[in-house]
Amino acid sequence: MTLLARLTSVSVITAVVALAIVVPARADKLGPDAKLYQQTVDRGVQYLREAQGADGSVSAQLGPAITALAATALIRTGRTPDDPLVATSLKYLEGFVREDGGLYANGSRIPNYETCVIVQALVAANKDGRYDKLLKGAERYVREVQVDEGEGQDPASLNYGGSGYGRGGRPDLSNTSFLIDALHDLGADANDEAIKKAIVFVSRCQNYESQYNTAPLAAKNPDGGFFYTVAAGGASAARENPDGGLRSYGTMSYAGFKSFIYAGLKADDIRVKAAVDWLKKHYDLKENPGIGDSGLYYYFYMFARALDAAGIDYFEDEAGGKHDWRKELAEELASRQQASGAWTNQNNRWMEGDPNLVTSYALVVLSYCRPREAK
Repeated sequence: MTLLARLTSVSVITAVVALAIVVPARADKLGPDAKLYQQTVDRGVQYLREAQGADGSVSAQLGPAITALAATALIRTGRTPDDPLVATSLKYLEGFVREDGGLYANGSRIPNYETCVIVQALVAANKDGRYDKLLKGAERYVREVQVDEGEGQDPASLNYGGSGYGRGGRPDLSNTSFLIDALHDLGADANDEAIKKAIVFVSRCQNYESQYNTAPLAAKNPDGGFFYTVAAGGASAARENPDGGLRSYGTMSYAGFKSFIYAGLKADDIRVKAAVDWLKKHYDLKENPGIGDSGLYYYFYMFARALDAAGIDYFEDEAGGKHDWRKELAEELASRQQASGAWTNQNNRWMEGDPNLVTSYALVVLSYCRPREAK
């Protein structure tokens, strides 16, 4: 049974707490109006066309990750790898191959993150196998930088299974979710040892005490959501609770949920149930639940990828409201698009004041919101 089928069972098996997938009467289309969708995408693509440097880079001063995200966005919204706009960026990204197999800037402080994001672009462009060799090296690299026995850590360590910005860095849920995404895109499944190890770390970043999470923070704010990291005493982008717990917030809660999906966890797994409860209580496309407009577009990115990975068409919130999330998200993005075709966040936290980054996020998100026939 697929995860989608398991999640839909909530409408008939009330003992299972999951996301209800309910198709309203007479609904024969999912997602936004096709014309609005294409106009929004085309304007964003045109902006990136004008933002791209002669060497194919986008915001090169910030490293290669934004170029990789832009290339992924262009491919996912309909450009082929041989389209000059995409091909130039791909050629630029090829210049970041390192001897250890990683794909990152010389002297980078965030090599794991850069590698994982470039992997997504190269996988999207690899229909003919042209990047097989580069991807094999990148896979070796991201596996090596994951914190495990190779770094002298065992499953009792709160760092175990996680991945940070670079080799030896503090692991966090954001980078660990990018690791899982990269491995998933490269063909790893729920039986992959690296993904199994990663879920040990992911589970400990959840505000939920269980046999999978006995970390000191687990019982302090047991709402089922996720925070940034359990490592080094724990950290969250949201405010701390008075009792010392860490508040859950939207981006990491969808990152955690998506990681559970890729790890093959069932809908009746207590971690999944707790995560779903949190998501149902905090359905929001106006802000990043828990932290307002901070990282809003990264939140949209995680939101769309997670619900798409779960196969969810209609999301039922805690109050019983049923949401065609693709339609609502695409319309929200269309309303926020600037006259230039770009998107930006007035809150510059996590570099979201850079329109090149935010426009790339927005186009990737829109690629998950394409109009489609209802099932």
